Amino acid sequence: MFHGNTFGTLFKTTTFGESHGEALGVIVDGCPSLLKLDLDKIRHELNRRKPGQSKLVSPRKEDDEFEILSGVFEGLTTGVPIAAIFRNIDAKSKDYSNIKDMFRPGHADFTYFKKYEHRDYRGGGRSSARETISRVFAGAIARQILEKFGIKIVGGLTQVGTIKADKRVWEFVEDSPVRSTDPEVAEQMISAIEEARKNRDSVGGIVEVRALGMVPGLGDPVFSRLDALIAGAMFSMPAVKGVEIGDGFQLVSMLGSESNDEMTNNGFKSNRHGGILGGISSGEEIVVKIAIKPTSSLPKEQDTINIAGENVIAVTKGRHDPCVAIRAVPICEAMLSLVLVDRLISQLGDEAVRNKIRAN
Repeated sequence: MFHGNTFGTLFKTTTFGESHGEALGVIVDGCPSLLKLDLDKIRHELNRRKPGQSKLVSPRKEDDEFEILSGVFEGLTTGVPIAAIFRNIDAKSKDYSNIKDMFRPGHADFTYFKKYEHRDYRGGGRSSARETISRVFAGAIARQILEKFGIKIVGGLTQVGTIKADKRVWEFVEDSPVRSTDPEVAEQMISAIEEARKNRDSVGGIVEVRALGMVPGLGDPVFSRLDALIAGAMFSMPAVKGVEIGDGFQLVSMLGSESNDEMTNNGFKSNRHGGILGGISSGEEIVVKIAIKPTSSLPKEQDTINIAGENVIAVTKGRHDPCVAIRAVPICEAMLSLVLVDRLISQLGDEAVRNKIRAN
């Protein structure tokens, strides 16, 4: 499933490009033919991810328009690789000149330098969350395939800092600038982010994504368990430090009789397992919770070292999200979509998926 810059086994996504390079791009290989690609739906997903939408996210202004180079003809996918690029139009590389020889605390600067002995310091280069535009493009294609099977992906923020959401009102999420799932705590979440930004700091959050209308049987024993693939997909994203399936760590405090999801001929009585048992989908909603750490690039003084190993003070001047979890929601949704489509094709075969596309 993971090959450096390529994700997937049959439905493969390869991304390339850097935050402040000429462009970023993606190659989607293995997309079945005859899919009538809805470009407006792709734009919708990209717009959900892009910066500059409010004071709660990075003010960088990118239109995130795409150019499809191959794989689509007369509005239909042809079955050959779909290639697309996204031009960077608002990169301000000079903002990073003061930290080009030092490592930002909590950032990938240090580890990239240790691995490659040379790095693109402008906006983090390849380690930047800007790379995720390519994933969202690929995920938007995957979502259109899932729709043919009646599978819908939803997501939202269930925690910002110490503010937790109790409700899951999915239709409210996109009406909230913080993408909260709970209308009753959305303003508190916004206040927590604004307070962090005012103090030149950042705050983390928890994103919850779900796959509704799931089919049973996806996933393979033992090293291709569906939950293992989903967890790996989420951990491949910047700033992710934890992933739970279903009730996750809460199950530790329960007895087996409490944690088990009892069954009747009408189905499961509960869904603490989060839609996956033995690494295979049960047909219940897949529930994934992703912990996103606070943004590491901060406009305040912090101790660090430079490439010579000397103690220095770092202050990041670039444009960054005070809570990167807000824009992580569509990215998490995209990664879940990519895993599920890859497993659908593995389970049913390319021809069966294509027949489903043709029928719908």
